[in-house]
Amino acid sequence: MTSNLSKELFAAITPETTKMNADIVGAGTKSPRIYELTPAAVAALRKSVKEDASAPQPPKSDRATERTIPGPGGSLTLRQIVPDNPLGVLCHIHGGGWVFGSANAQDGTLASIADSCNLAVVSVEFRQAPEDPYPAGPDDCEAAAAWLVKHAKEEYGSDALLIGGESSGASLSVVTMLRMRDKHGYTGFTGAYLSYGPFDLTLTPSARNFGDEPLVLNTPMMEWFVRHYARGGNLHDPDISPMYADLTNMPPALFTIGTRDPLLDDSLFMYDRWISAGIDAELAAYPGAPHGFDAFPTPIGLAAEAKRNDFLKSLLGTSGA
Repeated sequence: MTSNLSKELFAAITPETTKMNADIVGAGTKSPRIYELTPAAVAALRKSVKEDASAPQPPKSDRATERTIPGPGGSLTLRQIVPDNPLGVLCHIHGGGWVFGSANAQDGTLASIADSCNLAVVSVEFRQAPEDPYPAGPDDCEAAAAWLVKHAKEEYGSDALLIGGESSGASLSVVTMLRMRDKHGYTGFTGAYLSYGPFDLTLTPSARNFGDEPLVLNTPMMEWFVRHYARGGNLHDPDISPMYADLTNMPPALFTIGTRDPLLDDSLFMYDRWISAGIDAELAAYPGAPHGFDAFPTPIGLAAEAKRNDFLKSLLGTSGA
């Protein structure tokens, strides 16, 4: 008998998803290969994106504000969107392979969660590789979470704390929860959303065997990201690859993944580890969807966004409200 999970994983791929994938691959074949960039080229690319007024920029919200808190590497910036009378606070950690991305480019995600779920959403502008490899990023995320545990009630009106992120941000979210448990004795996270995260940096079979198709993320890109981030560290260390962690006292979690994502096995395996530890978890697998698919305004992307928001609302007891 075919399980419900198998039926979902192998369901027919919609024409919209097929077109999205073809468009991404077409654009990818004309773009420079990220995994061929030197550290100096990475720094130059980041600088050009920030300073080139003609470059396309993610839409910004006039409701977003920034604040700084003390961090292990100096002042740490938090970008936030805060609705009136929030029911909780989400610590958001952005993706980008520990190398790219920024909290300042996440306003669409922050606003969607803030408005749909009535959550204060606080995104961490953590330090990135290759200039600041492991453990700089996790150290900053830990500092932000510890600050929120201490100050969320007075600053945002609620001490109901959730956490989540996309891609490397999902991995950093798990590492942050583990650090908060093990170093601070805090196990009070209400829940976590973990979208297409790389949880095993030794590379799971799906990541290792994906190949070089330029469908957002591929095998050589993952190897490049890991090389710059981990810098020869022990890839079996749970602080780098949380797949190997003791998951005792983790909160309920939603794992979101597309079946054309090199990180498919990461979500499948981590979901299995979560439920094997006796923790509530959901797996939302989207047929044919590539890495980061919910960033595209397609039916499947909008469905994943709605699923994420419904999950977060359910943690707060407001589902269907």
